[in-house]
Amino acid sequence: MLSVQQLQINGRRTDLLPPTSLQVQRGELLLVSGGGQDQRTALALALSGRMKSSDGTLTWDNSAKVRKVRLASALVDSPGVNEPEQHLSVRDLVTEDLSLIPRRYRGALLSKPWLKVNRFEDIADLWIEQLPANRRLELLTSLALADPAVDLLVVDSPDRHSADASAWLPRLQALASDAGRPLAVVATVSALPDEWDGPAAVIGNSVKHTTEAVQPEPAAVVPTSGDADVDEHQEDQELQRTAK
Repeated sequence: MLSVQQLQINGRRTDLLPPTSLQVQRGELLLVSGGGQDQRTALALALSGRMKSSDGTLTWDNSAKVRKVRLASALVDSPGVNEPEQHLSVRDLVTEDLSLIPRRYRGALLSKPWLKVNRFEDIADLWIEQLPANRRLELLTSLALADPAVDLLVVDSPDRHSADASAWLPRLQALASDAGRPLAVVATVSALPDEWDGPAAVIGNSVKHTTEAVQPEPAAVVPTSGDADVDEHQEDQELQRTAK
């Protein structure tokens, strides 16, 4: 299970990632919403062990070692980080990504048979920019899972490629619930889909707002007519004593 408490990353002027808490276990898809791309990417990098936090805790299977989180996770399609270059063909991307798989698993991973086995032959000669959102996500998540050590999938802003959640949500749900290889899946999104009723969190959900208690001003005492008569009587008595 991935457990995060008060995770925060400093920025130049404001927090790059405001304090955020969440948890997700294998077999579960968690959607985390946040309005800013920088915040969503910072969270994705931190959850996958690729950016050090300034404060807070992050554990994977009860271990706080960043290396363990990084080895168990895959960061998918993070803008400005590891999103594929648009001028690449699918075939070239597959060749490039498979070469990054740990050596002990790499022997059998050649691009041509991999494309066939994973049913991407129909798009092998297309440019990345030509891929529809659903096929793009299928390709990139399949490449990430070519490493059998990956149990945690962190997908950065899949909704930026399509406003239609059906282009990416079913794929992520299927990956999380795969009985043969249940994954902990986290996706950062700009907003939760209307149809989503599963686990969700919001970036900055651990920010504590403190306000000083404002003491009410004492109400002005307005004397009643009876009180006024008593005051006038006391004043008359004081004058009489002074005269004597």
